Amino acid sequence: MPIGVLGGTFDPPHVGHLVLGECARVQLGLERVYFMPAGDPWRKAGSGVTSSTHRLAMTHLAIADNPGFHLDEREVERIGPTYTVDTLRELHAQGMDDVVLILGSDALADMPAWREPDVIAALARLAVAPKGADAGEQAWLAAQVGFDVPPAVVEMPALPVSSTLVRERVREGMSIRYLVPATVEEYIDTHGLYR
Repeated sequence: MPIGVLGGTFDPPHVGHLVLGECARVQLGLERVYFMPAGDPWRKAGSGVTSSTHRLAMTHLAIADNPGFHLDEREVERIGPTYTVDTLRELHAQGMDDVVLILGSDALADMPAWREPDVIAALARLAVAPKGADAGEQAWLAAQVGFDVPPAVVEMPALPVSSTLVRERVREGMSIRYLVPATVEEYIDTHGLYR
């Protein structure tokens, strides 16, 4: 069975990440979805990303109640910048050769700027959640990156929530209840994150 890979900064993980992971898992018949917090996200260098220790802990808490989800720490443990292509190569080397890369259409649009997008195209199938892009636009974007097979479209409810929004609400003293799992909300409060 294929596995899904859902990467990101997860700063913090929120309900949008969880709904995307679950919708992709069910719709695409994935054995498991691997949540992979980025260790040193090169696209966000210098942007003040929260420590990987906190992001790992929050992601663990966020997915703990779903047996179809798995926390994969490989990108945090890797020395130096985090590149998706390296992760996919590692997975293949471990015998996981049916990999579905789960991402939003905004990430797909950015993929030409990623390291070795042509190799990513050879190592993984794409499953894309629309973020304002329709299926035709996603297929066009995929063609620009070098994907011969149009990405699968993950049907999911529109949830206009982002990690940026959550951080801003915490900073402004606003409630984040129901935007993140209760365990993540408690962790953020206990550790004084995003203040």
